[in-house]
Amino acid sequence: MIGGGNMGRAIAAGAVAVGDFDRFVVADTDPAARAQIEGTTVATPAEVIEWLESREDPRDPAPLVLAVKPQSLAGVAREIRGAFDDRSRVVISVLAGTPGEKVRALLGPGARVVRSMPNLPAAVRRGCTAICLSAGAHAGDEDFAVELFRGIGPTVVRIREDLMDAFTGVVGSGPAYVFYLAEAMTRAAVEMGFDPATADRIVRATVFGSGVMVRDDERTPAALRSAVTSKGGTTAAATAVLDGAGVMEAVVRAIAAARDRGRELAKL
Repeated sequence: MIGGGNMGRAIAAGAVAVGDFDRFVVADTDPAARAQIEGTTVATPAEVIEWLESREDPRDPAPLVLAVKPQSLAGVAREIRGAFDDRSRVVISVLAGTPGEKVRALLGPGARVVRSMPNLPAAVRRGCTAICLSAGAHAGDEDFAVELFRGIGPTVVRIREDLMDAFTGVVGSGPAYVFYLAEAMTRAAVEMGFDPATADRIVRATVFGSGVMVRDDERTPAALRSAVTSKGGTTAAATAVLDGAGVMEAVVRAIAAARDRGRELAKL
C-alpha cells in the first residue's frame, strides 16, 4: 500500500485484525505515520515496488493499494510507472473523486484499476465501502478488494463507477451529517440547562443506541421514526418543526451537492 495516512492506517490495521494478510508493506514519507503501522513499512513508493517484485510471482503480480491524496497521484505515478511496463497488476484506488481512467493513464496500460470508497467509521472497523471495476479491470479483479475492506467493516458493496460520486455523497460524507445532528442536539441540551459534559454524554448515547437500532432492526428508518412518534406527543411537536423548516428536503439537496462536487473534483 502506498499511503499511510488515516485511511491507510485503518486499512492496514484491519488487514492485521482479519489475519489473512500477513505479507504486506506500507509506504509513507512521514516517519510518524510509519511508526503507527503494524507490519513492514518503507519510506517511498519505489521501495514498495522493489519489495513486491522481490517476493511476488511474476506470473501473478500482487495487488497495489493507492491510499494517497489525489493531488499526490501524479508524483507517485512517476515513481512507480515502470512497474507496469512489462506486467499487469490490480491497483485498488482509494482516491476520492478520481476516475479510474485517470489513474490508469498515469500508471500505464498494465494497471487494472479497482476504485474504492471507504468512509470514516473504517477507523473503528465499522466502515461502509463501495468498490467498482474501473479502467482496465477484469471480472474478479475486485475479489481481493472485497476481502481487504471487510477488515475495516462488514459492509462492502459492488457498484457501477458512475454511482461512485453518489456513494460519496451519501456514505463518504454521511458521517458528517450524523455528527451535524449530534452537534445540534448537544447545543439544544446545553441551551435548555444541561451542563456541557452531561449534554455530550446523553447525546452520544442516544446517537449510538439509535444507530444500533437502524443496523439491527428490520424496520425501515421511516417505520422506526413512526414508532417513537405518538400523535400529538413531544416527538411529533419536534418533527413538525423539522418538516416546517424543510429539513428532509435540505438533507436530500445537501447530499446531491456533495455528489455534484465530487463530479467537479473529478474533472480537475
